[in-house]
Amino acid sequence: MSNPSQAKSSQGKSSKTKTSKAKTSKAKSIQANSGKLNLPRIARQRLARLEARTARIGVIGLGYVGLPLSLLLAEAGFKVTGFDIDAKKVDDLEAGRSYIFRIEAKEIKAARAKGFTATTEFARLSDQDAIILCVPTPLTAHHEPDLSFVENTAKAVAPWIREGQLVVLESTTYPGTTEELLIPVLEAGNTQGLKAQAKGAAAEHGVFYVAFSPEREDPGNVTVARRDIPKVVGGHEAIATELAATLYEGIFTRAVRVSSTRVAEMTKLLENIYRCVNIALVNELKILSLRMGVDIWEVIDAAATKPFGFQPFYPGPGLGGHCIPIDPFYLSWKAKEYDFNTRFIELAGEVNEAMPAHVAQSVAQALNTQKKAMNGARILMLGMAYKKDIDDLRESPSLTVIELLREQGAEVLYNDPYFPAVGRGRHYNLNMRSTPLENLEQYDCVLIMTDHTDYDYAAIVDLSRIVVDTRNATKGIASEKIVRC
Repeated sequence: MSNPSQAKSSQGKSSKTKTSKAKTSKAKSIQANSGKLNLPRIARQRLARLEARTARIGVIGLGYVGLPLSLLLAEAGFKVTGFDIDAKKVDDLEAGRSYIFRIEAKEIKAARAKGFTATTEFARLSDQDAIILCVPTPLTAHHEPDLSFVENTAKAVAPWIREGQLVVLESTTYPGTTEELLIPVLEAGNTQGLKAQAKGAAAEHGVFYVAFSPEREDPGNVTVARRDIPKVVGGHEAIATELAATLYEGIFTRAVRVSSTRVAEMTKLLENIYRCVNIALVNELKILSLRMGVDIWEVIDAAATKPFGFQPFYPGPGLGGHCIPIDPFYLSWKAKEYDFNTRFIELAGEVNEAMPAHVAQSVAQALNTQKKAMNGARILMLGMAYKKDIDDLRESPSLTVIELLREQGAEVLYNDPYFPAVGRGRHYNLNMRSTPLENLEQYDCVLIMTDHTDYDYAAIVDLSRIVVDTRNATKGIASEKIVRC
């Protein structure tokens, strides 16, 4: 599978000339920005190495965000060290193996050839010019922010911070996390007594620099090269902003400088809450349209022909991934500190969270048409990933739907070409293996949860007793066996 980070520009003399001009223009821009600042020696040294791409960069958390970022940095010429507490991931990377489907082993080997290495030894952080934190920020069981990964990682980093280093947090979180949590932990745990550079006069010694730059990973997106996604950067103060922007301009075509870490943190939340609210709207309209006998997907496609004022969003069985199902609750929780209720956002969250129950109810109704009870029914679920053609289970609605169906007595099996097995995670313990896509007539219901392109939906409908489709995967197929959900 191709990786968007590997998108190549056209070859030839004109391409090289354009690249050379772009680099010259970028260098002038960096000089112009940094020239406005009173940079102390320790910052000038870092800036020079970042501009020359000779800086050493440490990336903590080698998952769906940290590993692709590490590969981009290595490809650009930076000396990259990846840090993770998972020894198996480290062993795989050191052996040139990949554990993410969309990242091929040859990409790992290419990075290794350019000096990329992985380790569990956090003591090596002291050798880095910049440290980037890419760790999870999930929710607790009570839908409150769980910043334990950020806090624990900061505690592990703090003893190894040295003067002049840049620390960047990429994990999605509420406005204020960098200032209220990350910086105090880094300062308290630093054995040299270093402090984060504060706003105002630049210190010549005794400081490190802190910034926030939200990740914008979109697993499975092959239409936009990763490096062409603009990178928002907000520092705790101006020097940190410039250092972080210069770092990211080495791998992204554009860095968007904002005035503070809080603005950068809020930017990420706005991006994902925007999607959450609009998905909730079409999810609610889908349920209404089903009762009215209207095809909501056809409606959306027709509305999308309007060349202004409309952007299409599509309904589904529930939200998945690390961002959209989680981010709105981060802001809603923080808003209460300011005596403010985010009613619109919370309502959208309620609508989206109700979708797995809607799916389970639709399966029960479909079984009833076959005079079959949910209790004792054999159901084959197609797709475990939260969206098509990726190997990502984070917050997948399939996990919730399995639980709901099992609670009603159903026997649930699954098939997913990207998941030969599903074991245990933070919120599930399934220990299931993918069932071969054979003898579909043996199942009382086939449930399409993820519309992977590998599936032959016409054949699936033809061979199944009944098919519940949550993704409009059977569009264009006419059959009384299909129940659109």
